[in-house]
Amino acid sequence: MRAISEAVEGNKVRLSVEVDEAEVERVMDDAVRSLSRQVRVPGFRPGKVPRQVLEARMGGAVALRAEALREAIPDFYARALSEAEVDPISQPEIDITAGEESGPLAFDAVVEVRPVVGIPGYAGLAVTIPAPAVTDADLDAQVDRMRETEAELVEVDRPAIDGDNVTVDLHGTDSSGDEVVATDDFLYEVGSGRVVAALDEELRGAKVGDVLAFDADVPGVEGQIAFRVLVKDVKEKKLPAATDDWAAESSEFATLAELREDLRKRLSPVKLVQSQMALREAAVAALVALVEEEQVPEVLVEEEVRERVHDLGHRLEEQRISMQDFLRATGRSGDDLVEEVRTEARRSVRADLALRALAEAEALEVTDDELAAEIDAMAERMSLSAEDVRDRLARAGRMAAVRSEQRKAKALTWLLDHVEVVDEDGNPVPREDLTAGGEAAGDGSGAGAEQVGDAATGEAEG
Repeated sequence: MRAISEAVEGNKVRLSVEVDEAEVERVMDDAVRSLSRQVRVPGFRPGKVPRQVLEARMGGAVALRAEALREAIPDFYARALSEAEVDPISQPEIDITAGEESGPLAFDAVVEVRPVVGIPGYAGLAVTIPAPAVTDADLDAQVDRMRETEAELVEVDRPAIDGDNVTVDLHGTDSSGDEVVATDDFLYEVGSGRVVAALDEELRGAKVGDVLAFDADVPGVEGQIAFRVLVKDVKEKKLPAATDDWAAESSEFATLAELREDLRKRLSPVKLVQSQMALREAAVAALVALVEEEQVPEVLVEEEVRERVHDLGHRLEEQRISMQDFLRATGRSGDDLVEEVRTEARRSVRADLALRALAEAEALEVTDDELAAEIDAMAERMSLSAEDVRDRLARAGRMAAVRSEQRKAKALTWLLDHVEVVDEDGNPVPREDLTAGGEAAGDGSGAGAEQVGDAATGEAEG
């Protein structure tokens, strides 16, 4: 079999496929054996029906050939995708150009592929991330959290502010007048957002004796709830002083300086990972912003939406939660959920296209050795031989997808290595500060290929 590809109008490719007569005959023989087992003909045992008899029952040799080709062309098409390294995003339009009745088979398959989008100015991108080094402010915040666990609540004669604890009587009625919330002497921290956001807004500036009345939406409840709140007292947190004595009593360290040094060591790897993740997210977001919205094919967005909704349904099923119960609990309709998913799906597709365009612009290629290494890794995960995995990918027409995902991973690494990085104060962040104690944020270039590889082999298995 031979396959060549050429670009046609829009984001489409025409695959021209030729299949030798000998290979077509093998397909015909396979079809005859299969039909012979399925068709019941008086006087013949299953699997022993002669070809001439099958042709007669199906309306002639041409009809039998047509049935055989109908079954075989999808396999020929998948093999052609692998041979020509085409990664389609839609179903093909197939037109048989020769061999419908006899001789070698030839057909054209026109299929949509991802467009190469424009990413003007990608080489001059700059992003802002949190500084990877632990600051004194970070340590102060950690010490304050420890002190808060030992805080005392002291009544104050002033309006409530965020962080204060207030004692309130809290009642709420629904639109029918039924009381759905009723709690007295409820201790609540202003600004915590543990009930509804409107409660925090009303409590800020409230004094003892104030009666607050407001309406608010409550997740999972239809219609607004009419709240009535009586403020009974206001208390502020009194934290113990951060001294050596406090450190000795509250930790395993004799001094506050020793405690802070230990906190610094514990926070350092956390801050590094946070900065690496922030770099990855900010760099991809900056690249995505270069892609014009109209360049995104809707077929890719809709496919991503279907996959995400399917994955959500599967996760809910594992937790024995129905989609209806999930929607009811989150106060959303099915249409609301799909629109939220579509927003994320569109962003994901734009990121995919942007990274592919970067790989094209920088001529980032995946060598045969790199592809072989990825297939070996996939084979090890699946407890199969590399040849089996390669064969499954080829039969599913997914080999180009694996190579393409590896190119994307290389593009991400290039982007993270070349984007200008500064902290919130505008100070340059040295690359070595982002790799200390571990790999760079863009390392692990096989991650993207691994995801598509799993999907592809899973499809082949199915």
